[in-house]
Amino acid sequence: MENNLSALNYQKWTVPVPMEYGPGVRNKLVELCQALNISRPMIITDQGSLNLPFVGQMQQALTAAGLECGLFGGIEPNPTDASVLAGASAYQAWDADGIIALGGGSGLDGGKAVALIARQQRCGLWEFDFDRPVPAGFSAADFPPVITIPTTAGTGAETESTAMLTDSKRGIKGCVWHPKARPAAVILDPELTQSLPANLTAWTGCDAIIHALEAYFVPSFNPLSDGAALQALSLLWSSIDTAVNNGQDLEARGKMLIGSCLAGVAFLKGLGLVHALSHMVGATYNTHHGLTNAVILPVVLRFNEQDISPRLKPVAQALDLPDASFETFYNAVCAKLDSLNIPKSLSILGVKHADVTEVARKSLGDPARLTNPRDSSLEQLQTLLKQAIDQARH
Repeated sequence: MENNLSALNYQKWTVPVPMEYGPGVRNKLVELCQALNISRPMIITDQGSLNLPFVGQMQQALTAAGLECGLFGGIEPNPTDASVLAGASAYQAWDADGIIALGGGSGLDGGKAVALIARQQRCGLWEFDFDRPVPAGFSAADFPPVITIPTTAGTGAETESTAMLTDSKRGIKGCVWHPKARPAAVILDPELTQSLPANLTAWTGCDAIIHALEAYFVPSFNPLSDGAALQALSLLWSSIDTAVNNGQDLEARGKMLIGSCLAGVAFLKGLGLVHALSHMVGATYNTHHGLTNAVILPVVLRFNEQDISPRLKPVAQALDLPDASFETFYNAVCAKLDSLNIPKSLSILGVKHADVTEVARKSLGDPARLTNPRDSSLEQLQTLLKQAIDQARH
């Protein structure tokens, strides 16, 4: 795969949106809505977050301030285009003028995808497919303002317009976006992550770590993203065990939330084969995205060994490893996955050999495959999936 690490090549970089961080900073939501001229906001969230106490509290606070707040909680754990269309209909029925995308990655992606189609009728949802030319003629005013509020430290979806959805007709995960539809503001409140169960804390935290690792290893020159990735790794790696074992530790929760956000900034560079495979396993089996990523990670690291080894020194420093050899790094990753009770094979998640060819074929078309440090064929993807099904790590 072409190496683009030279400082002589043209690059285009972006930086995130305004962010409010701190325990209790969700109380700035009314102020942010008013600053963005949102008078009838709609909270869009996922089914798992819908009944959490702070969702109702936010809705009440907005309504008490004279901002009539609607609520749509129909986004699935793996969001589909169908639920996004339903969310857009709810937005229009409420006569809303802004979106508060709240929840884990699914709630955030669902809210951002609704924003693409809620205010305009010129383009359908999949016309915003990341793999297609960006629809022309749109301005920021064509999309409602979106405030993103993550409730997990994993997705990193809060700073960009991209949203991962399952295409119901094609049976694959695809990415929709528009560069003019970026979130208008982000609220990072670690108190909202304190109620996350230990297993979901581990799974979403692994997702964030993998975002940072895969982004850093993408072979392109982007010091901004690389710096974010390495800082994310340092924060996430050192705090994930505490966050899992003592969910009320606000310091650890805060570091996880910041690290997750930084990792989301980092993967503006792209991702890699962990995500390319995980996206299509998730679309086929409806598995948890972060958990699927974590199981697949060691297999892909070993596949990429020759290409990533020269760049391991800063990673080893971020993870506080004794040396920068691949084996030390690989063994540390496997030990971390063991400590977090990540299964050692995809078969435990229900993935079957009978579907390997189809999942590999779909993964071949995933954009994340194109930014992996090492190129891959259909046969190699099949081999990786078979390894992950049988024994992803020793």
